[in-house]
Amino acid sequence: MERPITHIAIIGAGAVGGAYGAMLHDADPASVSFVATGEHLCRLRDRGLVVNGKPYTIPVRDADDTSAPADLVIVAVKHHQLDEALDEMRRSVGEETIILSLMNGVESEERIGRVYGDNHILPAIVLGIDAVRDGNRITYTRKGKICFGEAGTRPPGPRVRRVRALFARAAIPCETPPDMTRILWWKFMINVGVNQVSAALHARYGAFQAPGEARELMESAMREVVLLASHLHISLTEADITGWYAVLGGLSPDASTSMLQDVDARRKTEVEMFAGKVIELGRRLGVATPVNERLFAMIRRIEDSYL
Repeated sequence: MERPITHIAIIGAGAVGGAYGAMLHDADPASVSFVATGEHLCRLRDRGLVVNGKPYTIPVRDADDTSAPADLVIVAVKHHQLDEALDEMRRSVGEETIILSLMNGVESEERIGRVYGDNHILPAIVLGIDAVRDGNRITYTRKGKICFGEAGTRPPGPRVRRVRALFARAAIPCETPPDMTRILWWKFMINVGVNQVSAALHARYGAFQAPGEARELMESAMREVVLLASHLHISLTEADITGWYAVLGGLSPDASTSMLQDVDARRKTEVEMFAGKVIELGRRLGVATPVNERLFAMIRRIEDSYL
């Protein structure tokens, strides 16, 4: 029987990191801590988090803390915060530490692996959580689901079983798909479509749940990802776009994507990780990406109006 995970370090206390941190804390308060530095560390220690109306005083460790490495490091930061996070987590990663990135996009695992080694990483995505952060307050009505597993199509090993057992104890819904590379790209396709169009058109989920401009633009952006995936021998198809509607239909029409939340809060978005990555891959592979070029320009203009 595998050794249970009892020491979890979370890098990032935003909507996703804070929500799942609270769930893990509810299951075992002694098992979880946030890792931070500077002003962020002071703010977390002073104010804590309030999740669905419940105050939490989850421990916050200084990134320079030399205590024992974590069994599991969860990375839940924005794209532009990853370089800082890679430094903050350095003392939390030991020889046997598992790293789970809950970030959007398809490159965080690669970037983390270059620093700490691919052998530490279990590729992962988050699907369906509706967490929203406002200051130190986080609210959610849907826990969503964490999909994770070995890279490529390898069968689940002991690391997967240990993380799965942890999530079961914390009542966090999860799945371990047989092909995580495909699942990472499926989530990337979704974000490139719905996240970006929601920000560009200031549209909530309800705008995508019926035919119209928002849905058409979303699907056009997604098709560019499907085309890129085919050039990389990743098995995304038009059916994956259709399959997204089963998930979309279960989301609150009045809820906002994470990128629309960023725009409303006048924060930097993750457009470089979405359209920027699509454009970069398109140029490298000789694939035209006019829809994502348009979205990139639209979202950068919105950012430029307040940053």
